Parts: sequence; structure tokens; C-alpha cells
Amino acid sequence: MARLNRAQTQERTRARVLAAAREEFAEKGFRAARIDAVAERAELTRGAVYSNFPGKRALYFTVLAERAERAPAPPATEAGGTAREALGALARTWVARLPGTGFADAGAAHGGVPPQYGEARIDVDALPEILADARLAQPFVELMKLDALLLALALEHVRPPRSPEGTPPGRLVRLAETVLTSLHGARQLAAAAPGFVQPFDMVSAAERLCGLELNDWWAPPPVHPPARAEDRPWQPPAAVDAVRAAPAPLHEDGIVAVLGLHRLSAAEEAVRAAPPGTPVTVVVVTGDPGELMPLARLVVAELCGCLRSAFPRAAWPALRVVCDTTGAVAAAAGVTAVDDDTETAIRIEAGRVVGRADGFGACHAVASARPVGSASEITGPRAADVRVPVSGP
Repeated sequence: MARLNRAQTQERTRARVLAAAREEFAEKGFRAARIDAVAERAELTRGAVYSNFPGKRALYFTVLAERAERAPAPPATEAGGTAREALGALARTWVARLPGTGFADAGAAHGGVPPQYGEARIDVDALPEILADARLAQPFVELMKLDALLLALALEHVRPPRSPEGTPPGRLVRLAETVLTSLHGARQLAAAAPGFVQPFDMVSAAERLCGLELNDWWAPPPVHPPARAEDRPWQPPAAVDAVRAAPAPLHEDGIVAVLGLHRLSAAEEAVRAAPPGTPVTVVVVTGDPGELMPLARLVVAELCGCLRSAFPRAAWPALRVVCDTTGAVAAAAGVTAVDDDTETAIRIEAGRVVGRADGFGACHAVASARPVGSASEITGPRAADVRVPVSGP
């Protein structure tokens, strides 16, 4: 048998730690779980666990993220062709994973696991952990805004928002936020008050929310930095699109927005300001990839798994989301140092970076900028090569 190299050995160790941690968290819950017990289950040292994960919460979030990313598609869930049908299918997929719907009871009964835990209830401590640390509050808010945008874009495909003449462009983000509030609230009540949440009532409520009119519209940022022309090769590494759970086609023309966890709401500026049909990719970065990136992966994967089941493929959000744990995609975009406040956007044409902006409003600046000529004409550093409107597109 060939000897494993260092990277392969490290990956195998990491997999053993995650498998052991999943058992420990499922059996004991987050608070009672111990790193020493995880190490013992994995037949590794405590140091081996900490060499792969900075702490117990980072390990917990990683277990939940990988569980969400690898969750099988729910059986017999037909995608909805209308907003009402899609929201009903979304709610059915969501509540099927809640404690008290049968899955948790089966897991708790297996192997003497206490009834308050089990595989189906492994995530019940996630939100309490987020609430317990003020440092996680803003990243979580921004992640929920990104989720709302993804759900809104899917809804807008099956139920285009009305925009009367002379009014700003309509959108369905606030409707999506209302739906997510209902679903996440159901999850917490299902955990705290088993038997209280009635799954069929949640599905009916979600279906009826589709008719809610909230007079929602998008307002572009009042100011933004200038977009400047660039001309250099675009050579991104391989990456996964979390929306589709498939390789991200980063080599295609479009907008790439590198956003820290405090700036994810800027994704909507790129989506709304870009010309129709322009691919937009959000590259999520953070100054704390050990703990906060698993949280980002978890929040996005949980929703997108349900979206793919509930909406027809044609309605899946065109927005792509890449969780850039190593910072490799950001580095290819010219962002070599990242933190949670990072906001940089670039425009890709014919395999080259032809435009760029940095700082607050960068997404709107690059997405709304219009090249004067073909990509080959935008080769100098002169800002005059790109027209950037002062307000909206």
C-alpha cells in the first residue's frame, strides 16, 4: 500500500475527528460534549483535534455544515411551479427536518441516546451558541440577508414583483425575510416545545404568505467608490457553488464580489445593478475562517438544499455563492488580505479582469459600470474607460 503524503494524512485525521465529533454531539449535545471524548472516540490525541479545529464551537459548526452540505434530497417533494406551490414545498422540506416529526424520535431511541438529543436534534444548540456570543451576531444577520436574497430571487422568477410605472423596481426580499422568520421560529419552538409546532399548519401558512404585499423595492446606495479599469488575466482556482452544490463556473464573464461576513448584504447591489443576465458570484471571506466560515457554510447550505428541492431548476437563483475558506479565490481577484469588512468587486470579460472597485459600494460601482467599447478596448488604468452613474443604474 502506498504511503500517504502529509496532506492526505491530515485530511484523514480531520475526517476521523469530524466523524467522532458528530457522534459525540449527537449523543450528548453541544454543551455536554468534550474535546477529550472526541479525541478518545477518534483514537487520536487532544492535540490532534486542536491542530485541525481551533475550538469546540468551530468543530460543532463544521460538523453541522458538512451535515447540511451532504444531506440527501428529501423524497417525494415535487418542485412548485407557482410561488404558492414553491413556498409550500420549501416549508415541507424544512419541517421534515425538525425535531418531533418522527426522525428525532427514531434517532433518540437508537442506542440509548437521551431523548433530548439524537442525530435529528444535533443542531438544536446552534442558535443558542450564536446568541451567546455578540461577535457572531453581525455575521449571522448578514448571512440571513444573503439567504433572504437567494429565496427572493427564486420567488421573483415564479412570481415577478409588480413595479407600477414611475416607481422603483419591485422585489420580494421582505417577503423572503418573513418566510425565513417563520421557518426559523418553527425550528426553535420545535426544539424548545416538542409537539407544539404542527408541520401541516406551517406548510399552509407558508403557502398563504405568497400573497403578502409588502410594497418592497430596491434603493441603490447613495454613494459608491469609482470603478477603475484593469487588464490582467483571470485565473481562479476550482471552487464549489453552494447554491447548486456543484462546481462554480468562475471562468465565465460576469461580476465577482469578494465580501466579508459583515458586508454580505452588498450582494444585492451587484445583483440589482448588473445588466439582466449578467452572472454574479459572491465569494464569502472572513478574518476567522476556523469558526465563522463553517457557520457561513451551514446557513447557506441549509437553505439552498431546501431551495433546490422546492423550486424548479429554472427558478434557482442565478446568484452563485462560494465559501472561500482558504482565501484562494479572493487572492485570484487581487484581494490578498481579507477580513469581515472586505468588499471588492471585479468584472470578468473574456478571461480577463477589466474593472474593479474596493470599499463600501464597490459591488454597485462595478455592476453598474458600462464599458465604453469591447473588452479589448479597456486596457488602461484610466477611470474614463468606464462610466459609473452617480446613483442608480
